[in-house]
Amino acid sequence: MEYKNNITEFILLGLSQRKEIGILCFLLFLLCYIVILSGNLLIMISISCSQLINQPMYFFLKYLSLSDLCYTSTVTPKLIMDSLLTKKSISYTGCMTQLFFMHFFGGIEVFILTGMAYDRYVAICKPLHYTVIMSRQKCDAMIAASCAGGFLHSFGQFLLAVFLPYCGPNEIDHYFCDVYPLLKLACTDTRKIGFLVIANSGLMGTVIFVVLLISYAVILSTVRSYSIENRGKALSTCSSHITVVVLFFAPLLFIYIRPATTLPEEKVFALFFTIIAPMLNPLIYTLRNMEMKNAIKKVWGSILRSKGNRLRDFPAFHHPTS
Repeated sequence: MEYKNNITEFILLGLSQRKEIGILCFLLFLLCYIVILSGNLLIMISISCSQLINQPMYFFLKYLSLSDLCYTSTVTPKLIMDSLLTKKSISYTGCMTQLFFMHFFGGIEVFILTGMAYDRYVAICKPLHYTVIMSRQKCDAMIAASCAGGFLHSFGQFLLAVFLPYCGPNEIDHYFCDVYPLLKLACTDTRKIGFLVIANSGLMGTVIFVVLLISYAVILSTVRSYSIENRGKALSTCSSHITVVVLFFAPLLFIYIRPATTLPEEKVFALFFTIIAPMLNPLIYTLRNMEMKNAIKKVWGSILRSKGNRLRDFPAFHHPTS
């Protein structure tokens, strides 16, 4: 039997249907989004305007902040607006577009985190060859490969969803469009497609997560032979990476490694990698990183001083002489 798609829009059930909780969510997520914007822009500008841009670790951190910003922007602004609405609707085209770009930027972030782990591995385990291995050309190629990998992953998810027949109902029990909630609405057998989703998202995420854990295990084994001072510096840097990796991958694997079912807890876990992780990443990478702190002070101190000089030079600030 052939099904036709007669759905033109979807209804997002969101986090809650209660108006009081909606207002609370609006204020909370608006504050979170402001923190995400300011924190990630602060890191991007500070790195771009300082000598840190020449170091591979901060080169990757700049693009991680950019991917964080783009990733959360595919979901958070609409979540904020929908928190105050009784009917939370999204067009069919808008839903598929959101799904594509969310997985695109999410895929880029996964591969950039992998690149950052490789950078730390080379820096700690092969320090004499670090500048040769992690050249600017190599870093540019890794960013390009991350974008290509993100596109292939996202395009695969998009194809799995866009060719499904939707003939009603049209209510998505989530606050954004994703593959698993859409599979529940498809009027066809989606068991095989569910396994493809696990292979594309779950299995890929699991393999990368295991590789990252192994790389950090090798790094931690290597730093045992370092002096106490160098060991502390290396562990400080790696602990930031490990925290970000666990914060991003743990909820992601919970959602995508299991069969195609949706659970009430899924929305809460999704908040971790769509909002909480992008919000905490700037804090994690700056609070314990003296180089990042110094760069922020130097760059923004210079900007404030230059603005102060321009204000003093402005004619309105000169008193006419008698």
